[in-house]
Amino acid sequence: MIVRSLLDTDLYKFSMMQVVLHQYPAAQVEYRFKCRTPDVDLVPYIEKIREEIDALCTLRFTDDELAYMRSQRFLSSDFVDFLGLFHLNAKYVSVEPSAKGNGEIEIAIAGPWLHTIMFEVPILAIVNEIYFSARYPDMDLAEGRRRLRAKIELLRDTDGYETCRIADYGTRRRFSRAWHDEMLTILKDELGRQLAGTSNVWLAMRHGLVPLGSMAHEFLQAFQSLGPRLRDSQVAAFEGWAKEYRGDLGIALSDVYGLDTFLRDFDMYFCKLFDGARHDSGEPFQWGERVLAHYVANRVDPRTKTLVFSDGLDIPRVMKLYAHFRGRCQLAFGVGTNLTNDVGPDALQVVIKMVRCNGQPVAKLSDTPGKNMSDDVEYVAYLRRVFDIA
Repeated sequence: MIVRSLLDTDLYKFSMMQVVLHQYPAAQVEYRFKCRTPDVDLVPYIEKIREEIDALCTLRFTDDELAYMRSQRFLSSDFVDFLGLFHLNAKYVSVEPSAKGNGEIEIAIAGPWLHTIMFEVPILAIVNEIYFSARYPDMDLAEGRRRLRAKIELLRDTDGYETCRIADYGTRRRFSRAWHDEMLTILKDELGRQLAGTSNVWLAMRHGLVPLGSMAHEFLQAFQSLGPRLRDSQVAAFEGWAKEYRGDLGIALSDVYGLDTFLRDFDMYFCKLFDGARHDSGEPFQWGERVLAHYVANRVDPRTKTLVFSDGLDIPRVMKLYAHFRGRCQLAFGVGTNLTNDVGPDALQVVIKMVRCNGQPVAKLSDTPGKNMSDDVEYVAYLRRVFDIA
């Protein structure tokens, strides 16, 4: 069994799920899987993927896990009570070969948002582990350990980077659960305070680390259907978040409609209310400069705000960003695949994205075009017109 706990997922799934429970419990959504890595044949693994999803759906939160969740300051007691009753249901998921017959597979998740939001991360972890265990059944992780220790030494032993901290954001594309656990153990032992935490709640609990995360793209995408008029959907999403958390978990995601649109909507109220913003597509140095200038224009001291970088980072990239922005703002770095799946073989670029909410198409318009994902070309064109995106 690959996933052995419902906590073995990213924190932002729980923070978003709480908003869904309190504000949109009847919302219906659809998600779709895509492997962005070309020429990967996943069809032989379909039956095993189905078996692992069935096993995932047998899991329940244990008393210890519920007690841990209740200790998180931003989670309400009624939400944790709901988790005590919660389980995933395989009837909401289908796994089939692509009709194109090209080795691709189609994973579709459709049903109530409240009861499907927790599928994404564990299913991606399942696909990864099944693929890598089948392709590399006798994989010697010595190379992964060597690479990890080189990263640790670079960050830990380079003068001037003693306060540069990283976090693990790599659950969905990890090589395996066992490697993820070992990797975090090594990071904790070797980096000490330079390890800020992990997005994985189960491993945070096991290792005494800080669980990290706020919102994901699906949250803002859903408001294209849930909000008022489409042009105001990003503002409505931020207001819905603020209504729930009252200033806590205050990192806003900036790239669902591109940075220009984010800055138009992220006015003085949001600048002062939210703790910072997260970068997940586009050129990071330009992004950071524009966000800092935006704070200044809105009479906010950038040194009191946090820029979170989380797009395809490795340690040298983290260090360059840290050197460029340190002293000008608070900084946080979420390193994903480069930590959890850098053991030798090339990692898979797999994603699951929300494509519909309440029967209407939703989409992301990223500053990195390859990250866009929608099955409705006309809707994407309409979205671009509404938000004045070239």
